[in-house]
Amino acid sequence: MEVILKQDVQGLGYKNDVVKVKAGYGNNYLIPNGFALIANDSNKRLVNENVRQAAHKAAKIKQDAEALAAKIGDMTVEIKTKAGESGKIFGAVTAIQIADVLKAKGFDVDRKKVILKEAPKQLGNYTATLDLHKEVKHEVKVSVVAE
Repeated sequence: MEVILKQDVQGLGYKNDVVKVKAGYGNNYLIPNGFALIANDSNKRLVNENVRQAAHKAAKIKQDAEALAAKIGDMTVEIKTKAGESGKIFGAVTAIQIADVLKAKGFDVDRKKVILKEAPKQLGNYTATLDLHKEVKHEVKVSVVAE
C-alpha cells in the first residue's frame, strides 16, 4: 500500500513523501491518526501542487537548518551527571538533556530532532545526530562527565 505522509514520521519518511507500507500499518495506524493519506491520483496531484507552492519556503527552512548546523559547528556538549566509582552513571543521558544544553548555549533544537544510537550509561565521549532537516544532518560530540 502506498501512502502520502502528512507529517514527518521517524523511521519512515518526511512530510509529503510517498512511501510503501503494509496495509495494516497504513489502515490501522497512519491514516486514522492523521499521519498519512492514501496515495491515489487526486491526492498525489494535490500534494504536488502544495509542494510546488511551498518550494521557496522549503528552501528557506533548509537554509536556516544549514545555518544552524554551521553555527553549532564541531561544538562539544558537556553533560554533568552523578556517577558511581566505576564510571557508570545513575540512569542514562537522554535527548532531552542534550537539547536543554544546546538551548542554554543559544541553539534552539527540538528534543525530537536529537538522535542517539544508544543512550550513554557510562562516563565518556559519545556522538549524537541532529536531524535539522531531511537533507541536513549534523553530528555533535557529547561528553558525559561526573558532577
